[in-house]
Amino acid sequence: MPNSVSEQAIRRDAIRKMLQHAPADTQQSLVDALNDQGLGATQSSVSRDLKDLGAIKTKQGYELPGGDTAAPDELVALADFVRAVLPAGPNLTVIKTATGAAQRVALALDRSNWPEMVGNIGGDDTVFVATQSAASQKAIIARIAQVRA
Repeated sequence: MPNSVSEQAIRRDAIRKMLQHAPADTQQSLVDALNDQGLGATQSSVSRDLKDLGAIKTKQGYELPGGDTAAPDELVALADFVRAVLPAGPNLTVIKTATGAAQRVALALDRSNWPEMVGNIGGDDTVFVATQSAASQKAIIARIAQVRA
């Protein structure tokens, strides 16, 4: 029987906190840690959670994006101009900005050197960001959410 949405949210929050503390060697190590906390988890549920959180697998293990490539101050300063971040298919993200701010946001994204981003185009109030995969797109969206928080 599928978990409720609230159980899923609690489990994902726990995974997020674990990954913010340290990378996870394997999905099974996360399953074990979640079960130790009394949160029901299986390898398949953790796999889906990692994908939805935008986690990436590195040499150190599973990590959340943004660990060692933080947003530049320029992007943080422009976060107030971002109005919405919307996926547009698996490889394209649309960032709606205040009028006249899109090119500045696009330039700040370029300077961020985030590895998940292939490139972007900034217009007047819209930035299109291209990524190589759906997982990279989720990572970019998560990074932007962190900057806006």
